[in-house]
Amino acid sequence: MALQRDSRICIIGCGISAIGAAQKLLKHGFCNVHIIEATGKSGGRILTGRLGDNIVEIGANWIHGPSKENPVFRLACDYQLLDKESMSEENQAVDIGGHPPLVPNWFTSSGRKLGPEVMGPALKFFMKILKRSQQFYDSGGEPIPSVGNFVKSEAKRLAPEEWKEDQANINIRMAMINTLLKLECCVSGTHTLDDVGLGAFGMYKTLPGLDCTFPGGYEGLIDHMMKELPKGIVSYNKQVKCIQWNNTKDEPDSTARSAPVKIECVDGEIFEADHVIVTVSLGYLKKHKDTFLSPSLPLNKLHSIQRMGFGTNNKIFLEFEQPFWDDDCELIYLVYEDDTDLCDVVSDIKTSWIRKLTRFTVLKPTERFGHVLCGWIAGHESEYMETLSEFEVLYSVTQVLRKFTEIQLFHQESS
Repeated sequence: MALQRDSRICIIGCGISAIGAAQKLLKHGFCNVHIIEATGKSGGRILTGRLGDNIVEIGANWIHGPSKENPVFRLACDYQLLDKESMSEENQAVDIGGHPPLVPNWFTSSGRKLGPEVMGPALKFFMKILKRSQQFYDSGGEPIPSVGNFVKSEAKRLAPEEWKEDQANINIRMAMINTLLKLECCVSGTHTLDDVGLGAFGMYKTLPGLDCTFPGGYEGLIDHMMKELPKGIVSYNKQVKCIQWNNTKDEPDSTARSAPVKIECVDGEIFEADHVIVTVSLGYLKKHKDTFLSPSLPLNKLHSIQRMGFGTNNKIFLEFEQPFWDDDCELIYLVYEDDTDLCDVVSDIKTSWIRKLTRFTVLKPTERFGHVLCGWIAGHESEYMETLSEFEVLYSVTQVLRKFTEIQLFHQESS
């Protein structure tokens, strides 16, 4: 069906992509647009919260690659939601390759704090191998199926020669590489890098610009975008049960306009449309692929949904009265000294899930956030953590930090 100005268009979901689609349709004269959202809020995974008096991003955190090529950055600039430094030409010109040059502190499981002269070479070594793993997308001929297998085999093969003049630090550097493997699971949103295809790893392209955050919270972007939409355009708390998208038959002896698409909600309400835009998450499509769309999608599209993946990625926020990290510290790495065999999953999730948590981001600037750390954990270990109480999570994280930093007293801890 040709797209006409009076076409009835329904958008499923009210995340940033859905809001952007509605804006563009309205701008081009399509006035019969409606958004159906399962929850009571707009924004999808953009969710700003508070920890005491401090703003924290429970969902999306940064603008990655804040430059003119980035539509989110352009919107944020148009709405004046960023500080001057983030919008500067100098900031936009920095090419970080997806890995910001942040200042780290390294703590080990024996309570040692190590300096850049020991750990810096391990970080550089790992990033070199990771960059090589991205080259097979353009060149083809990947030697093994997964990123995990490639990185681990290359690290084991090259490390003895790389550090032959520094034998004393080989084990701790291999343990650091294992820490980085677990962290990369967060970056790639996967349980293990063994699940990430090597041949397609280089498809992800980074934009120039030094990653930045919203001083007033990411939700400010959603608020400004929603203000440009007509009131009543969104139906909230409407969970869609099924989209009947191939209705071509008119009712006999009826002059009423046919509805090629019928959207049935869980509460029984039905929306009729000429076109539908589906913006639900990949995970939802995977779970409901057999019932969400009728008729079912063509096999090639179902196979695409099945083969693509995005795992669980969680944050843990901790607030302290006083920092135990250096004033200029932006990252904290936890290095388990017995993790030298290069494995990015734990052996027993119930007893060792916490070992998948290997890095904290220090929220900056301190004047805005206070003394707050954000821990990152991905995979099945992250899913298991979701089954625990807040107290159990806080206790486990606190015990680990005490062990690694040898600081015995944490006055104010929140999760």
